[in-house]
Amino acid sequence: MAVIHIGISGWRYTPWRGGFYPKGLVQKRELQFASRAVNSIEINGSFYALQRPERYAQWYSETPADFVFSVKAPRYITHIRRLKDIHKPLANFFASGVLELKEKLGPILWQFPPSFKFDAELFERFLEQLPHTTEQAAALARQHEPRLNGRASMTAYRKKPLRHAVEIRHESFVDPAFVRLLKRYNIALVIADTAGKWPYREDITSDFVYLRLHGAEQLYASGYTPQALKNWGDRIDAWHHGRQPADAHLIAPRLKPRVRKSREVFCYFDNDIKVRAPFDARSLLERFDLAKDLATRPGEPAADGVLP
Repeated sequence: MAVIHIGISGWRYTPWRGGFYPKGLVQKRELQFASRAVNSIEINGSFYALQRPERYAQWYSETPADFVFSVKAPRYITHIRRLKDIHKPLANFFASGVLELKEKLGPILWQFPPSFKFDAELFERFLEQLPHTTEQAAALARQHEPRLNGRASMTAYRKKPLRHAVEIRHESFVDPAFVRLLKRYNIALVIADTAGKWPYREDITSDFVYLRLHGAEQLYASGYTPQALKNWGDRIDAWHHGRQPADAHLIAPRLKPRVRKSREVFCYFDNDIKVRAPFDARSLLERFDLAKDLATRPGEPAADGVLP
C-alpha cells in the first residue's frame, strides 16, 4: 500500500512560537521539532530564492530517516520568466541543492500565478524539460550558469523517480487539453482548497495525489472544523485506495485516471497565519493512525527534553 504524507507548508513562522513550538525552543531546532510532529514538510523558501546545497544537506540531517520533503520550485521560473527561456533557470534550481535531500526528496511543486493563462504549446515545452529521475535532474544541474560554480550540487545519490505537481490559479486551465498534457507526462494536478478564490479541481493525472489546503473560509488563515477534516480524510482515503470520490470536481470527466490499487498522497496545510496549519495536519495524521510513531506533539516538548 502506498504511503500517506501529511504536513505543513514551511515551518519558520513567528506566531507559531509558544503555540505549536514549545516555549523556549530555540529557532535553530524548529525543523527538528516540526519534522517529528508531522511526517512531511513542503519547503517554500525555495520559491523565493535559490537555496544552497549546505542548507538542503542540513535539512536532511535534522529530520528522521523516514521523513519526506516536497520542494516548491522558484517563482523566477513560473512568475517572472513565465516559462519562457527557462533552461538555465531550471538547471540552476536543480543545482542549488535539491538533490542533497537524497531519499527524502518528494515531489517538486510548480505554482502558477493567477494571471498566468493556459497556453498548451508553452506548457508542453515546459513539461518536456522537467527531469523525471534524480539522474536526469543531476544531468540538468550540470548545465547550470557559471555563477553557481563552486557551490552547485550535481550528484544523484541513487537513481530515484522524481515527481512534479502543478498548482493552477486561472480559469483557462479548466480545459481537457490541460488534463491530457498532465496525464501524458505523469504530472499531478494540485488539489488546492483556496476558500473559493481560485479554481478547485480534482482530476487525478498521475500515480500520486498532491493536496494544498490553504484555508476553508479565509485564505491562509481559517482552520478546518472537525467535520471538514473528516471530509478531507474521506477524500484522501478514496484517493489513497485508488478510487475517485463520487462527487469529484473534474475538468475532464471522460478522461479517467489509470486504475491503481493505491496512490501515494501528499497533503500540506498552508493556513499558517492563525497557527492552524500544524494542528490541522496533526488531526488528519491521527485520523489515519499516523501520529502514534511521531516523537513530538504540537506545543509539547519531547518527554526527555531532547529531540530524537
